[in-house]
Amino acid sequence: MSRSWRSVVGFSVALFAFTAVAAEPPPEIRREPYPAQAPDEVRNLRSIPEACVWIGGAYTGDSLETYRISARRTRPDCQPRARFVDFSAAQPSLESGWVLNDLIRFPATLCLSQQVVMHVWRKPVAAQVPDADGQGRVRIYLDDARQQTLAGQLASMPLYAAELQITGSPCAPGGR
Repeated sequence: MSRSWRSVVGFSVALFAFTAVAAEPPPEIRREPYPAQAPDEVRNLRSIPEACVWIGGAYTGDSLETYRISARRTRPDCQPRARFVDFSAAQPSLESGWVLNDLIRFPATLCLSQQVVMHVWRKPVAAQVPDADGQGRVRIYLDDARQQTLAGQLASMPLYAAELQITGSPCAPGGR
């Protein structure tokens, strides 16, 4: 192979590798994979305090539903400053203003070749600062806020959504 062809092939491979890496942006939160999880062990995968939600899950041992996940409210009196929404309804993407917030990975203890991968997406909102009053200060008046609430003119909240994927090859019954 001539030298010019080698450089073209090398450039093509580098471009392909860059494109593959660029396809999924790096998450805002960088973390190592979690340790392996035993079947039926419920694990808190991620807490989202702004949305008053924690996401937990467990390996089921069932081939049809390998991993079961649920989102639960942290406390009944928690006042959310963001909403956790269904991934399939929200369809997060970079083009629609969503940001990859977190990437969580971990294998099962009985099947190390399979791994749960959870993408947590966040859709930020622009801060809405009220107009200054006659004294040049920004204030929120209780009666005005109450009237806006009753009229349905609430400020938008950041959104969160999570997607769960099972990667790797399935294991034979009994393991690894």
